[in-house]
Amino acid sequence: MAKVNSKLKKFFSFSRTQQIMLGVFLVLLSIIIFSSLVSYFNTWRVDQSELNSFFDRTSETINVASKFGALISHFLIYVMFGVSSFIFPLLLFISGLTFFVNANRKKLVERWFWGIIIMLWLSLLFGHFSTNYIYSGTLGYELNEFLIIYIGNIGVISTLLFILLSYLVIRLKITPENTFSFIKSIIPKFNKIKESSTEKNDDVIESIEENKISKFNFKNEEAKQTIQNFSSHSTKKEEILESENDEIKIEIESNKKEEILDEDEIAKGLVKKFGEYDHTLELKNFKPPSIELLNDYDNGGVITINEEELEENKEKIIDTLKNYKIGIDQIKATIGPTVTLYEIIPEAGVRISKIKNLEDDIALSLSALGIRIIAPIPGKGTIGIEVPNKKSTIVSMKSVLASKNYQEAEMELPIALGKNISNETYVVDLSKMPHLLMAGATGQGKSVGLNAVLTSLLYKKHPSEVKFVLVDPKKVELTLFN
Repeated sequence: MAKVNSKLKKFFSFSRTQQIMLGVFLVLLSIIIFSSLVSYFNTWRVDQSELNSFFDRTSETINVASKFGALISHFLIYVMFGVSSFIFPLLLFISGLTFFVNANRKKLVERWFWGIIIMLWLSLLFGHFSTNYIYSGTLGYELNEFLIIYIGNIGVISTLLFILLSYLVIRLKITPENTFSFIKSIIPKFNKIKESSTEKNDDVIESIEENKISKFNFKNEEAKQTIQNFSSHSTKKEEILESENDEIKIEIESNKKEEILDEDEIAKGLVKKFGEYDHTLELKNFKPPSIELLNDYDNGGVITINEEELEENKEKIIDTLKNYKIGIDQIKATIGPTVTLYEIIPEAGVRISKIKNLEDDIALSLSALGIRIIAPIPGKGTIGIEVPNKKSTIVSMKSVLASKNYQEAEMELPIALGKNISNETYVVDLSKMPHLLMAGATGQGKSVGLNAVLTSLLYKKHPSEVKFVLVDPKKVELTLFN
């Protein structure tokens, strides 16, 4: 044991030069940590997303001590002790001064011990009365929750009181005897001060009354003479003042009305003085992705018309409706990339519900996987029958994003979902559908639709305008964006 102690003493024994260098280092380190802790309260919301990219040079933090300050302040305040973490740089500063001036280092261990006890006590105190991790830190909050489970609220408060009283007794040497003797020593001093002040006041009052009585008789005769002289002088002064007041007139100057600006004028003045706010300044070197990154296809989104297929489907629709004694006056086809819409005008007297009930029969006659009957088409006096094309046309993302409808869309979050039946790019505003649910069977295009949403936002918005939070529990759909 003696050999171990001697080895430890040799290991922790420093030369005078090493003590000075260590002292300067600890003092400077304490200043940096203290500054980063102060800066944390204004910068933690922005810096929190950059904590995992410490070695990435492109990521930026706004803490006063940059990445080190953001990381150490997050660890001390959020993860460990909360606001009581300010005691840590104070202990470092005291240790640095101790080494620098070569003071007694035996008290350092005691100071660090009680400093850590105070940090834990304050962290537990804030964790019991507040749910904000910034005040208590994760350690204080979780320790409080753990203690509540086993000893309850009264047990936590008792533990806090016990630690406080232990500090007062052991560290500050405050005992009940010392407290009572201190109170007793204060009370007699207070009484003496009170008695001496009352005696002095009585002596002063008696002396003042004696002086008044002696001086009153002496001045009584003089008062008569001065009253007569004063009355003669006052009448002369009144006459002079009345003559002067008749000659001087008061001019009242009218006040100017101050112009009050409304909110719009104030805002215009601020814009004129400082210019409009540019939200892209934080990432001024950002370049939007080029449209050339997307794949191009041979057909270029041009729909090929198969007249034989159109004629065949037309005849099958007419024959199927004739079998159920439904006549047609007119039929028109609108060809889309994947679906063709057949618009029919039935003869007079035909009920729409009768045609709608024939959806499965028409799909059977057309040998189609499934059709959709729109009865009636909104805004038109026709009935629509959507039939899938035997050969679908590829709608490339490049053609959709390069379209005029998408490029000139005045929406907050424009999304190009594809092309409609009229071969026009279909653009919607995501901000107007905050609870969007995408559902469908396998192979119906859910993943394609999700990628279309993300790609549309990437090509239209600056990173300072929109941020993504992608959650993929099955780790299937969004692995591309890791």
